[in-house]
Amino acid sequence: MDLGIAGRRAAVAAASSGLGLASARALAAAGVRVAICGRDRGRLDEAVASITGAGGDVVGLVADVSTASGATGFVTDAAEALDGLDILVPNAGGPPPGTFATTDLDAYRPALELNLLSTVAMCKAAVPAMQAQGWGRVVAITSISARQPIDVLILSNTARAGVTAFLKTLALEVAADGVTVNTVQPGTHATGRMTALHGGDMEAVAAASPTGTVGRPEDFGAVVAFLCSDQARFITGASVPVDGGAHKGLQ
Repeated sequence: MDLGIAGRRAAVAAASSGLGLASARALAAAGVRVAICGRDRGRLDEAVASITGAGGDVVGLVADVSTASGATGFVTDAAEALDGLDILVPNAGGPPPGTFATTDLDAYRPALELNLLSTVAMCKAAVPAMQAQGWGRVVAITSISARQPIDVLILSNTARAGVTAFLKTLALEVAADGVTVNTVQPGTHATGRMTALHGGDMEAVAAASPTGTVGRPEDFGAVVAFLCSDQARFITGASVPVDGGAHKGLQ
């Protein structure tokens, strides 16, 4: 399906691996010019090569979006490299695991900066220009933990809930300007972080899923790309679970 976004310009954060990379690949396959970032130049170059090898138009920028200043810098550099931005995919790694009892108060501030304030900073840097041009897409990669807390991930649960509230509010404020804002909430996908969190035992994780499988990153990326499409123009303020049915609530 032609998504109607060929030639658009996208900044995809933390996209040297995992779901960020899968999203960048899907956008590039739709004809979008993409800027991605990562902290490690070697991994970033490998990610760029994987996209260009498939015919995509991509630039790699070394950046650390775990802080608000780093997140702002990435968006600023991406807009300069692409001569503007139409699409923003905020994304970042997750904070360390822990429970209420094992997590110190001091651990919350960096977790909030990583998974909440970095997204706020990226939106501050990108959305006003989208409003001015009358077209824009923000599709943030968050977590199913914003909908259903995950055991032993109290920092992620807390920060992801906050960023979901921020993005929902932003969606309402910019809807009339032609800018849509949505979040995609992944469950367990076959990424390096998930494998590490589960001690490498992905078979047990798959067995616990209603589908009997873990998610494929490329399928997740396709959902992100669709929400950036022309066809998705009437979807905004949505939080879309991509979790194989793991969330069992009615909403």
